[in-house]
Amino acid sequence: MFARMDAQVRHELPQEPPRKPDSGDCHGCLELRRAEALASERRDYSAATDCRVLLRRHQDTAGCSRRRGAE
Repeated sequence: MFARMDAQVRHELPQEPPRKPDSGDCHGCLELRRAEALASERRDYSAATDCRVLLRRHQDTAGCSRRRGAE
């Protein structure tokens, strides 16, 4: 019962507009943005949120050419 109500509430919430990848994104950033877009398209908003969190964590690493601290 609660799962059905949860799905109905999530469906009614406004969603963020799709983000355009920046030209300075590294391969890892692009992959995470693609995964987020795909999850949003499938209405798997939990997975889309996970992708945004992973993107932020990725951008904090030295392996990312677009580090958040450097902006």
